[in-house]
Amino acid sequence: MPQPQTADSPPDKIHSEAFLRDLMRRQLTLSTGCALAFLVALLGLPLVNYLAPAIMARRVGGFTLAWLILGVLFFPYVWAISFHFIRRSLALEAREVEEARR
Repeated sequence: MPQPQTADSPPDKIHSEAFLRDLMRRQLTLSTGCALAFLVALLGLPLVNYLAPAIMARRVGGFTLAWLILGVLFFPYVWAISFHFIRRSLALEAREVEEARR
């Protein structure tokens, strides 16, 4: 059980404002990067369909390329972004805790 802080004990680094601010800044950077990766796919497919309809109309494995990307490849791409976000977020928190314990 943690000991309560007294007036003369040093502040807990893990719960300090600087610690939380730094952790939140790093997680915001990670979140922004993952959101941008998602938006590239979400907005890129209609843009490529508009700018290069002949390429997107090619048949690949019984599907047009547009439907292959949208129906088959989009979900693993989103899963990969999610997996990356979760792994990096947990690593950021673990690293911050290690730094705070020093």
